[in-house]
Amino acid sequence: MTGPLAIPISDRMMIRTLALFFGLLSAGSLSQLPEFAQQYGQRLGGAVDELATIAADFDASADRAGLSRDEALEQYSAEGNGFLIDRGRDMGRTLARYEKLSAQQRAFETADPIERSLTLVTNGDVELANETLSAFRPAVPVTAEGFLFAGAGFLAGFVALFALLKLIALPFRRRRPV
Repeated sequence: MTGPLAIPISDRMMIRTLALFFGLLSAGSLSQLPEFAQQYGQRLGGAVDELATIAADFDASADRAGLSRDEALEQYSAEGNGFLIDRGRDMGRTLARYEKLSAQQRAFETADPIERSLTLVTNGDVELANETLSAFRPAVPVTAEGFLFAGAGFLAGFVALFALLKLIALPFRRRRPV
């Protein structure tokens, strides 16, 4: 394009602009991780509370019968009834999930915000994370960890796209005469 309104954009300027845009996009995306972890933590607490009620009811019934939790679970399979055997397995899985989520909640509560976000990615409960994601509401990060993740996201996105675009442009570079 020529004329007084023509603004020449060099390849270098275009690469920097695209990398800046991608960096900002990455910053916005990664800054949501602490908010997601916070919403996941709320769901985790609710799930643990509900499972605690089920476990306490089961343990109270077992106690009234003079049985431990394991002995009560064994009673289901001792009956020989298909429905009761299946129900015993279901209750065993429910109690195991309660123990797993309770341990995760304890670890989640003692972790600092950055560890919490990273632990969620590496050791989060897939079912609970999917439920959290389906109801997730993005938020503007105004916490230190939100800014930290935004900065890390910007840096990673900017550097990754800048390097990729430079690599792609390498075969098309004009050689300067010597």
